[in-house]
Amino acid sequence: MNKAAIVGAGIGGIAAAIRLAVKGYEVTVFEANESFGGKMHEFWLGKYRFDAGPSLFTLPHLVDELFELAGREPSAYFTYTRLDPITHYFWPDGSHLKAYAAPEEFAAEAERQLGVPKQDVLRALSSSARLYQGTAGTFLQKSLHKAGTYFSPDVLKTLTCLPDLGLTTTMHKVNARRFKDSRMVQLLDRFATYNGSDPYQAPGTLNIIPHLEHNIGAFYPDGGMYAIANSLVKLAEELGVMFRYREPVEQIITKGGKVTGVQTGKANYSAEVVVSNMDVVPTYRRLLPHHPAPEQTLKQPRSSSALIYYWGIKQQFPELHLHNIFFSGNYQEEFEHIFRHKTISPDPTIYVNITSKMEPQDAPPGCENWFVMVNVPHDQGQDWEKLIAVTRETVLKKLSRMLGTDIAPLIEQEQVLNPLLIESRTSSFAGALYGGSSNSRMAAFLRHPNFSSAIKGLYFCGGSVHPGGGIPLCLLSARITGDLVPDVTRQEEV
Repeated sequence: MNKAAIVGAGIGGIAAAIRLAVKGYEVTVFEANESFGGKMHEFWLGKYRFDAGPSLFTLPHLVDELFELAGREPSAYFTYTRLDPITHYFWPDGSHLKAYAAPEEFAAEAERQLGVPKQDVLRALSSSARLYQGTAGTFLQKSLHKAGTYFSPDVLKTLTCLPDLGLTTTMHKVNARRFKDSRMVQLLDRFATYNGSDPYQAPGTLNIIPHLEHNIGAFYPDGGMYAIANSLVKLAEELGVMFRYREPVEQIITKGGKVTGVQTGKANYSAEVVVSNMDVVPTYRRLLPHHPAPEQTLKQPRSSSALIYYWGIKQQFPELHLHNIFFSGNYQEEFEHIFRHKTISPDPTIYVNITSKMEPQDAPPGCENWFVMVNVPHDQGQDWEKLIAVTRETVLKKLSRMLGTDIAPLIEQEQVLNPLLIESRTSSFAGALYGGSSNSRMAAFLRHPNFSSAIKGLYFCGGSVHPGGGIPLCLLSARITGDLVPDVTRQEEV
């Protein structure tokens, strides 16, 4: 039987393992940590449960299709709930808005709370849908590095959208032209952070992102975000995939221009196919030290990172929901701090995720589990100890002021995640959450492809390669990679 080795048990690696197992490979996944999930894992602080990493779930059909591919009923393994409202937004001037799931209701709320004409909101969401439907088949679902992609019917759809893609302007400028209200502009600009980018630099193309949340919907996996990885690992194991934890790959073995396996500290393992779910920078620097690296690709500007405070809060806040955003007073200045000054704004936008709103057992009675995140630069040698302490005080003062309650005395459990820990735990180079940023119109084409043109049998998936970071794009990267790997079952039939 043909063998495949997967480097890393992040969500992309797990999905790739399932796809290759279905294609007839004997698959082994090698993971440096003691368990699966990568950034998507869970932990407990006393009686408080936390999802450590990704907190927003969109495009659930990308998970469902993995079960369907294996001939399983998805709901037997994994279920989820459509959110309504999706997010509760708060601004420094005291205004707030609930982002309801139905576009009509969301638009009506924007008109009611912000004075933004309802039809303007619906027009923006319609544009986002049209651009997504016209470009996803080309830019997100196929390799941009294979000639066949450009002869697909999907390219014709993309060409018809080109005048409206906003390639020659920025995401912010598109939104500022559409809306006079700075709060609505800020709400839509925020979607650039979904792949670690700056709306004042990133192309207008990123305005396809709101479609995922406001037209298709946002969801909550029953049991928390970790349930996604947990259910997929269960499926993978049923398909015969072997997971080897606490056994990091030390080198990808090659001979005669093709992969022959992987080397760990315990043994050498043969494989005709190797898929790296590790960030491409350490993949080349550490696992392929004797092969020329694609330097231009590896030196592309990195995405932002995150500073997360996990707080066990001994009080409940009925005005908060699962997803909550407390905006900064000057959004452009906030992004200048992150991408130009390489530091944290003195007035950062704060995201508070509270899964106990959906799963009461995630916190003790009368309490809540707060995942409190601010966007920060990736690691470039900053004094993180100082930044963590200063930002903590800033966040506490801001939340206390905007919620009318002193938060600090309510914290009875605490843990912190920063870019240095993100890099050490997940091999994300410099702690960048999404690999390269999308702060240029050519960024999509400069991401590393899902295959190696120099080493036969070597493939890539995950957030640092095409099409990008975040759960949906990591799952799409695994699909693209899976489509590129030869199907052993068909070879055997022939």
